Amino acid sequence: MNQIEVFYKTTFKKRKIKKDDIINLANEILQKEKVENAELNIIFVNKSKIKKINKKYRNIKAPTDVISFALEDNKDVYLGGIRMLGDIYISPQIANIQRKKLGHSYKREIIFLSTHGILHLLGYDHQNQKDERKMINKQKEILNGKVF
Repeated sequence: MNQIEVFYKTTFKKRKIKKDDIINLANEILQKEKVENAELNIIFVNKSKIKKINKKYRNIKAPTDVISFALEDNKDVYLGGIRMLGDIYISPQIANIQRKKLGHSYKREIIFLSTHGILHLLGYDHQNQKDERKMINKQKEILNGKVF
């Protein structure tokens, strides 16, 4: 059984996405990727907090929408028989700005960012065109048919 935790550490007033929706999405992705007994956290933080995280770990002095910290860079990490995937930080403020620019719902943007972050924890990236195509196709496969 997977252990997925969702934390709201933000004062942003936009309606929260139900924790169960995010947990169900995460479980669906892990099931499709054949990952069992895994743990991950999704943490919603203020724009200022994600900016600090982005500066500290990526040396970028600007807020970002999502940032993932995968514990498994070279090998699977287990603790007490549980695969430790890592943490995902999402800024709902940035998500709200982006969804307005893209013309879709806040929920769709949060679901997309959660999916993107989980895929990073599972080793997907977009460092080159081939990997980016693979990740984009996986995101589309996961999100296809979902109603937002």
